[in-house]
Amino acid sequence: MLFSNMRIKYKIFVLIAALMGGLGLITNFILQYAFGTYDSVMYKESSKALSISSMGMENELKKISTLSFSVVTDPDIQAHLWNIRTADTDYVSYVAFTKIRERMVELGALDKYVLSMQLYDVNDKEYAVGTRPVTLNQARLQRLKWEAVANKGGITWVPPDDNDSTLTATRNIRRYEELSLETLGILAIRVDVSRLFSDYAKGLDNEDSQFIILKDDEVVYPEQETDIKLETLTALEKEQQGYKIIRDGGKSYFITYLSSAYTDWTYYTVTPYDQIFYTTVRMKSTVILIYGLLFVAAVLLAYQISRRITVPLEKLSLKMKRVQLGHFDYQDEENSALPMDEVGQMQRNFRIMVERINELIQENYVKQLAIKDTQFKALQAQINPHFLYNTLETINWSAKMSNQTRISQMVESLGALLRLSINTRDPVISLSRELEIINPYITIQRFRFEERLDFHIDVPSHLHYCSIPKLSVQPLVENAINYALEQMIEPCTIRLAAAVTANKLRISVEDNGPGMEKEFVNKLRQGIVKPKGTGLGLQNIEERIKILYGEEYGLEIESDPGQGTKVTLVLPYEVRDEHV
Repeated sequence: MLFSNMRIKYKIFVLIAALMGGLGLITNFILQYAFGTYDSVMYKESSKALSISSMGMENELKKISTLSFSVVTDPDIQAHLWNIRTADTDYVSYVAFTKIRERMVELGALDKYVLSMQLYDVNDKEYAVGTRPVTLNQARLQRLKWEAVANKGGITWVPPDDNDSTLTATRNIRRYEELSLETLGILAIRVDVSRLFSDYAKGLDNEDSQFIILKDDEVVYPEQETDIKLETLTALEKEQQGYKIIRDGGKSYFITYLSSAYTDWTYYTVTPYDQIFYTTVRMKSTVILIYGLLFVAAVLLAYQISRRITVPLEKLSLKMKRVQLGHFDYQDEENSALPMDEVGQMQRNFRIMVERINELIQENYVKQLAIKDTQFKALQAQINPHFLYNTLETINWSAKMSNQTRISQMVESLGALLRLSINTRDPVISLSRELEIINPYITIQRFRFEERLDFHIDVPSHLHYCSIPKLSVQPLVENAINYALEQMIEPCTIRLAAAVTANKLRISVEDNGPGMEKEFVNKLRQGIVKPKGTGLGLQNIEERIKILYGEEYGLEIESDPGQGTKVTLVLPYEVRDEHV
């Protein structure tokens, strides 16, 4: 009760304060839940990032593997190495040294991640190309040969060691011609590991975490020492992928790991666990402090905002009381501009309402004058029917002068059809008048279809003066031509008949056309199917009949496929004065 009797500005202040307080409690709960969720999501995102990075790196390693296969199976390189094996002369060695190096460059020895491509023949002679070729010592070379031979021609990734700090892909070269598989040498591709991993592991290897790759107990990457002991990583009981929190050297580490599906490597990201949660706690405290400051500022501003809203409303209430007393002279305060917010819009609308009350009678009078003026201009804009008649007469005269009898007859029929349709303004006309409209229409259609149109009228003379709706029979004749005659090759008979049964006038239009399906007939009656040509639809005709005469009158349609169609108008039997 106390709250309902408070002034609006105080209600707004209380509501805003309560809203901010409730929002603060909800925000605190959400923060607690969000940071808790963050702790678990962090694990998943770290694993996901590791998977994406490792996938990108392995794709590049697969490209290097494909490159090595292209080199060891290249026909030119195979031929030169075979010549060296079978005819080791100075000339053969000289040609092979040049050609093999050129061919390796052509195949991709200068690839982005290739430091050097080094090939060794059966005599351990080196053929090296690339951006940073080196001469391998005997221990490193023997290890590469041993790894390549042990893999029987497959690609082998040899991690860095004391003899060479570079990851090397090695493959045994064997003669594939005639499938002899004789050893021709080995290929070693030294990979720019730092560049490759910096491109694909930017988010994994930074000041907050470290990216490590191990092959069994050997380090593939990085070249420098790691923060955590390698024995700690190799001692983990791992599945295919996952994460663990372990302690090493008095520190806790969050470790995400993933075993490679392509190589026998294991990828690790190592992040100091204490550092992660120190950042989280600091973020929580910062958010709570900022929200507390915002809450105080919101409470202080709430009162000012409420006054800015309610003061204009109070002024508007005083103006409404003046209008209530009959004073419609609305006056704004001097030197005051209405704001563009909702309250200002209410004041503008109230002012407009008062002004409109004073202007209503005058505005209504002006509107009536405008309506009459529009109607007058619409009548002036109508085309004079006599202009059409005179134009058709001119065409008819020109056709007769040119001995174009058919054109003359068609123009005369068109003129008669227009004259009868336009000049007949009554909604109800005699049957004879409707027949006068139909005759010129049939004349025009006979010129079009010639002997294919067999049209008959069977209407007793005593029915010529029966009343029917204007243009109710002609559309039925037009539909018979569109849906029967146009669908046939042989002549089509259309019969228009009229009779009186049970004091009802029945006018039928029947054809021997292809007929129609029941579903199509229903669509025509409902107006779903638009009638062909420019004629009126059956729905239009039936609605006019029911409006004029009642629900017991209308249309009857009889049609079956292959049996023709018969459409009957059912009207009251009313005879018009023949002079009307």
